[in-house]
Amino acid sequence: MSQTTDNIIQLDFSEEMKTSYRDYAVSVIVSRAVPDIRDGLKPVQRRILYAMKELGLSPDKPHRKSARIVGDTMGKYHPHGDSSIYDALVHMTENYSLNTPLVDGHGNFGSIDGDGAAAMRYTEARLSPAAMTMLANLEKGLVEFMPNFDDSEKEPKVLPAMLPNLLINGTTGIAVGMATNIPPHNPGEVIDAVIAYMDRPGISIDKLMDYVPAPDFPTGGIITNASELREIYENGEGKIRLRAKTEVEKGENGRKNIVITEIPYTISGNKAKLVENLASLAREKVFDEIYDVRDESSKEGIRIVIEVKKDRDIENLLNGLYKKTQMEDTYGVNLLAIKPSASGKGNGQPKVFNLKSMIEEFVLFQEDLYTKEYRFLLEKAKKRLEIVEGLMKATDVIDLIIEILRGSSSVKQAKACLIEGITDDINFKSEASKKQAKTLLFTEPQADAILAMPLSKLIGLEILKLHEENDGLIADIAQYEKVLSNVKELYKVIKGRLREYKKEFATARKTMLIDTVASAYVEKVVVEDLYVCIDRFGYTKAVDAAAFGRAGEDTKKEFVQIVKMQNTDRLCIFTNTGSMHQVKADKIPRCKMKDKGTLIHSLCKMENEEEGLLYVSFEDLFESMLMFTTKSGYIKLVSGVEFDTARLQVAATKLDEGDKLVDVSLLTAGEVLSGNKKVILLTDKGLSLGFAINEISEFKKTSRGVKAISLEKDDFLVFATAVEPLAETFLYNGKELNARRVRNRKRAAKGQKANLE
Repeated sequence: MSQTTDNIIQLDFSEEMKTSYRDYAVSVIVSRAVPDIRDGLKPVQRRILYAMKELGLSPDKPHRKSARIVGDTMGKYHPHGDSSIYDALVHMTENYSLNTPLVDGHGNFGSIDGDGAAAMRYTEARLSPAAMTMLANLEKGLVEFMPNFDDSEKEPKVLPAMLPNLLINGTTGIAVGMATNIPPHNPGEVIDAVIAYMDRPGISIDKLMDYVPAPDFPTGGIITNASELREIYENGEGKIRLRAKTEVEKGENGRKNIVITEIPYTISGNKAKLVENLASLAREKVFDEIYDVRDESSKEGIRIVIEVKKDRDIENLLNGLYKKTQMEDTYGVNLLAIKPSASGKGNGQPKVFNLKSMIEEFVLFQEDLYTKEYRFLLEKAKKRLEIVEGLMKATDVIDLIIEILRGSSSVKQAKACLIEGITDDINFKSEASKKQAKTLLFTEPQADAILAMPLSKLIGLEILKLHEENDGLIADIAQYEKVLSNVKELYKVIKGRLREYKKEFATARKTMLIDTVASAYVEKVVVEDLYVCIDRFGYTKAVDAAAFGRAGEDTKKEFVQIVKMQNTDRLCIFTNTGSMHQVKADKIPRCKMKDKGTLIHSLCKMENEEEGLLYVSFEDLFESMLMFTTKSGYIKLVSGVEFDTARLQVAATKLDEGDKLVDVSLLTAGEVLSGNKKVILLTDKGLSLGFAINEISEFKKTSRGVKAISLEKDDFLVFATAVEPLAETFLYNGKELNARRVRNRKRAAKGQKANLE
């Protein structure tokens, strides 16, 4: 089969990548992640609200299944998957995320704790009163419509929002190369700022901040860097520090309680994570002052109780909690939105706004909306006035009109007579009537209204109503023309409606403003003794001295290692691979004697094949000497001072390839200097050697040491220990061996066959 080049398109790879990526980025920015500055909505939110409007789900109508709403939205306007649509629908119901929720949800739509919403087949929804301010005048042609994805429907490019939704509810979104993070504000404050701008378009940001001093988060809390907000509102970006609101109450048994009543907005929808974090800090003794943590939140509000032990510094503890938990958090502000193109065509441009420019864009949008609305109302009033005038004129000559209708053979013939005065082929009672009929000259809409007029309109009261309607229409038309001809009059109308919205949606400010920085946390540690117990499987736990003292001897025998230390100390573990691992005492789980504990490998970086040879507290290690003995027969003494390091894992000694430690013994400096210890070595083939400990030289931890015993080629050291010079026996693999049968080095340098029975 021959191939030609006619159907092959050659493209430059880099240019195609650049073009495709640019198109993708624009699509994400404009069609998904970033809101329009005018209505403050992302496309998916706008389409959901419009679909609900089309379904007739106004606040006074019953709720409808969320699955139906999602299905209509996806099938008609947003073909991007049902989960993304339902997530957006759920978000618009959250009163802990939005100051004025746009959707009224019925059923389980999740909670501030972080619980997810029920499946869409179980929940129902309808539009909220706030959403109606975004949709109310769609039928008046205030906004432009565009074809949907398959040209089967029409959808609005933007909603005719008459409430400054973007500032009131805020939004977040991550696009390609940019992100938006607009905090919510108090509805009443924002409306006041908009009215102030309309009164004085040259108003400064400082003056606007008299009306909008800061964001107002639905979860309340405290903004702690109020002095930095001016710069944020000027530049359109910056960071806000948020802090939980707390109260101190009296608790039980002389304790005091820190009660969190409001949380930072950054953990809205994830309160349970904060509670779990606080509880884990209490369990792990990061804050020794905490006695207990519990969540007593209900429908009445948030109430997280932190019980504090008696006689502890509450303020100091709060400073620590602010530093180490999300009780204080940072909200990054980025006032990014899509600014429509001046021509109204194209996708618009993403832009970082400041407080004033956001309000300015909203006011410009309102001018456009209200101008179109009043033009629509003016045109509608003029059309109605034309009909009313025709009906009034018709009532004055109703006898003639009846004569025309009775004398006509068709509606078309009668209509031609009413509009154009054509009287041919119409039977009149007199020539005078025929002559008068030629002068009627109604307009076509008037003629249609006359022909459709019921006889009941001839009642005197109905005729009076027509005259009253005529007068009202004339007054309305004069008012509409006045509003359209004068910007100040237009602003009066806009401000009047905004004041009505303020009465409906304004709430008291929830978020407090202060200027403060949390002081450093001063850790006041109560020093106490504890016992670290390790069983033969490596499970480790810390037990307080009182509980350990109450334990029976049989219980204590279950542990292969028991180290007494203080809660401020460190547990040092020397392993057969020549490493030293450290674990802070406060990182070892505090348990009861019957509890299992945690594997030592989980507490430090010990590998599975590593075997712990010596477990000792750093305090004991620092004042001692260590004797290291290796499999290949090397031995050395090292001062404990060598291991004074903050690193959690260090090399404790130098080992040749294939060599391992067989023993690490803890000795006092006095025992080493006086020679009041005897070293005993055993090999795999049963050879043994003994000598005084003061014959061993002291080395640095980085050295290998000296040869302690000459080994045959296939032999190796399996055991080393230090015992009293006059000791009768020593333990090896759980057996008692005769220490006196181990020859002194001077008598048998290569060692002697040991009696291991």
